[in-house]
Amino acid sequence: MAAQHPKESPLNPDIHGLWPALLLPMDASGALDTPRAIAHAQRMLQAGCDGVTLFGTTGEGPAFTMAERKALLESLLGAGVRADQVVVTTTTLALDDAIELGRHASRLGVHRQMLMPPFFFNQPKDAGIVEAVSQVVRGIGDDRLKLLLYHFPAMSTFGFSHAAIAELVKRHPGQVVGVKDSSGDLAHSLALAKAFPQLAILVGAEPHVAPVMCEGGSGSINGLANIAPRLMKRVMSAPAQVAPADAQLILDLLQLLSILPGMPFVGVYKAMLAEQTGDNAWLHMRAPLSPLDNTELQSVRSGYRAITGALSQL
Repeated sequence: MAAQHPKESPLNPDIHGLWPALLLPMDASGALDTPRAIAHAQRMLQAGCDGVTLFGTTGEGPAFTMAERKALLESLLGAGVRADQVVVTTTTLALDDAIELGRHASRLGVHRQMLMPPFFFNQPKDAGIVEAVSQVVRGIGDDRLKLLLYHFPAMSTFGFSHAAIAELVKRHPGQVVGVKDSSGDLAHSLALAKAFPQLAILVGAEPHVAPVMCEGGSGSINGLANIAPRLMKRVMSAPAQVAPADAQLILDLLQLLSILPGMPFVGVYKAMLAEQTGDNAWLHMRAPLSPLDNTELQSVRSGYRAITGALSQL
């Protein structure tokens, strides 16, 4: 990756750095495995991550009930993870449910939250998207709320336009503080960093983290950090001088996501984590996602071993 100098801008204090989109373990019945989830979060923090992100897409978040989501957050905090080390995703179908999840998190001191736009109608107008998010912010009623707008059009079929972001920041200054960009489009992420230098712009596409940080981006919420937190932290510590070997290692690991066609990316990450930890309980998933079949699993495992065989610290 070509060396370049990061754009000079004050670091957004609300959220910056590496916040893995936390994979969540299940038991064989699909029930949430809370002890393993807590242990995994603690591993991420011990590896130098700035915090963890709960119930995003990588964490199969929309598949969990409100009660499950509340209980895991309470258990995580009860195990010693600090409230300021958590971003909790409150995306739900019903706005009142998102409000309740947001209020619950705020009562526990978890003010960093993330919200995808309503995704059950195709292509709503910006005005509707803005009003939906605005209702959630008003309903939570937390002056200390630090909300990331979760832009993932491949999942929600639409996202947050620049105009919608600007309007939400205008309506809720100090509460709408950034965008998590999972578009996978480098030009889009760079444009966000340029257009909104006052906001925290965190990208989900791992190869884009360094170039966006060089233009003022704040960091990343991504899936690969579950597998390689130290690798991602190295990249983010010196985004203008990423070692070619590290840049290539990221690409090699990401290629496992499509080593065979049609595999759910969550399942591939869980297979990598099972191989890395020796814990096959990570292979379980919650319906409608299903575990990798044997051919897929062995392809991922062997590919992972081939890439990381000589490496001890990812």
